[in-house]
Amino acid sequence: MIDSPRNPAVKRVAGLKQKRARSETGLALLEGPQVVREVLAHRPDLVTELYLTPDAAERHAALADAADRAGVDVVLASEPALAAMADTQTPQGVVAVARQAPVRLRDAIEPGTRLVAVLDEVRDPGNAGTIIRAADAAGADAVILTGSSVDPYNPKVVRATTGSLFHLRVTTGVALADAVAAVHAAGLAVLAADMAGEPLPALGAALAEPTAWLLGNEAHGLSAEARALADRTVAVPIYGDAESLNLATAAAVCLYASAFAQRA
Repeated sequence: MIDSPRNPAVKRVAGLKQKRARSETGLALLEGPQVVREVLAHRPDLVTELYLTPDAAERHAALADAADRAGVDVVLASEPALAAMADTQTPQGVVAVARQAPVRLRDAIEPGTRLVAVLDEVRDPGNAGTIIRAADAAGADAVILTGSSVDPYNPKVVRATTGSLFHLRVTTGVALADAVAAVHAAGLAVLAADMAGEPLPALGAALAEPTAWLLGNEAHGLSAEARALADRTVAVPIYGDAESLNLATAAAVCLYASAFAQRA
C-alpha cells in the first residue's frame, strides 16, 4: 500500500492535474467511482492504473474486480496519499489514470452523423463537461471543441461528464472554420445558439435534419464571425422573468429539441 503523499507514484498521478503533464504524457486523471465505473465498462483498454483507499476498496469491490479483469493495476493508497492525487477537496477514495482518446476531426464526423455539438471558446470546465454529458444523453454522435476552449481532459471537465467523455467521439484543438467546414461537408446544417436569433420553436421540421449546434463562450456568447459561419441563428426563448439561461442548460435544450425532432 502507498502510505506517503510524497511517494513518486502519487506525485506522478497528481501531476496530471496540470495541462502540461497531460499533454506530455497523453494521460488523464479520473476521479470518483462513477467516472471510473463508466470508463471500465465502455473503454477498459484506456485505463492504466486504479488507486483505492482501503475503505473505498470495500465499498466499491466491483470496481477493483472490473479493473482486474481488464488487466489494470489496482493499488491501495492511504487517505492522505489518495487525497494528494485527487483534484477535489473531499475525495471519494477512487482515482484512476487513463489514456486520452481524442479523435481526429475527419474521424469524428462519420457517414450517417446526425447530431453534433461544437463548442467555441467555452472556457468553464463545468459547462463543457455538462454539455458533453447532455450531448451523450441526447444521442449526439460527436462533440468538437475549438482550440480556444477548455481541455476536455481537465479533471473538472472529466468529472462533470460522469463518463460521457468516453462514450462519444470527441475532437479538440481544431479551428472553428475547419469544424464548420467538416460538418457542412457531411451534410449537417449549422445552427448557432444565440439570444439574437429566431425562436427555437419556429424552426419546426428543420430540427429533424442532421444538425450541428454551435455554442459559444459563457460570458460573451458567439462572435459575429462565428455566427456568420452558421446557416441560422437560433434563440431559446425565455418565457419567465429569468435574465438568461446558463450555457449548459441552453445547450441541453437545443440538443434535445433536435433529438426529439429526429426521432419523431
